[in-house]
Amino acid sequence: MVQIPEKTLTIAEFLQLPETKPATEYIEGQLVQKPMPQGKHSKLQGKLVTEINRVAESEQIALALSELRCTFGNRSTVPNIAVFTWSRIPLDEEGDIANAFNAPPDWTIEILSPDQNQSKVTANILHCLKFGCQMGWLIDPKIKSIFAYPSGQQPEFLQEPEQLLPVPAFMSAFRLTVGDLLSWLKLGNS
Repeated sequence: MVQIPEKTLTIAEFLQLPETKPATEYIEGQLVQKPMPQGKHSKLQGKLVTEINRVAESEQIALALSELRCTFGNRSTVPNIAVFTWSRIPLDEEGDIANAFNAPPDWTIEILSPDQNQSKVTANILHCLKFGCQMGWLIDPKIKSIFAYPSGQQPEFLQEPEQLLPVPAFMSAFRLTVGDLLSWLKLGNS
């Protein structure tokens, strides 16, 4: 187990610490360890990454990545899913995808775990939006709902199965209803 220092760290000091499982985030000088994902969370996360990449990756529109550390605006957070438009994916000196992402995702998706504080998760989404993220989703499997946070607009609460989930403009080809997303919680539904 990694010991988290008692004193307040700078973000640079935090980034020198070894990674933890589950991930620890740096939020306004505080270290906050995310809860371990459980079944519903893991199923939705895996399926969403696959479906977003099915639409976006082959056309080089965007790339969805699970549990990617994003460091910007004096925070270092690990969204459940971070989607970056193709032109914003950082590359290393060899032209491969970089390890460090020092910018907000274009679309951030969080899936609430039973032990997670909704206000803290929402604060991470709002932080991403403040720094240029185009869309945030907060999925709550327990109450079978999705909060959508379009940049510069009123958030939406979506719970009816036929409601089409709003997506960022670059993902206009991605169409998913509340019912489609929540059906993934049933075994055998793909």
